Amino acid sequence: MSKGKRYPEEFKLEAVKQVSERGYSVMEVATRLDISTKTLYHWVAQFGEQSPRMKDQATEQAEIARLKSELKRVTEERDILKKAAAYFANDHL
Repeated sequence: MSKGKRYPEEFKLEAVKQVSERGYSVMEVATRLDISTKTLYHWVAQFGEQSPRMKDQATEQAEIARLKSELKRVTEERDILKKAAAYFANDHL
């Protein structure tokens, strides 16, 4: 027997954001998205800012942002070194 309709995690996260970040009431969001308030309260408990899962995701997002920044810096340094090597290689010929 099926437990009911399954929703993608992105849908759940967006619903929780509407309640926690945008200030809409649970009743308002649940009505607009055609879900029960009980379901939305469960999602808020599961994905809300205080949940360990959201803390892990926030930590991962911060790490990804840091790594992207570092990759950009290293790529720029590499490109500068390539240009310098090409300049000096052509200069000595």
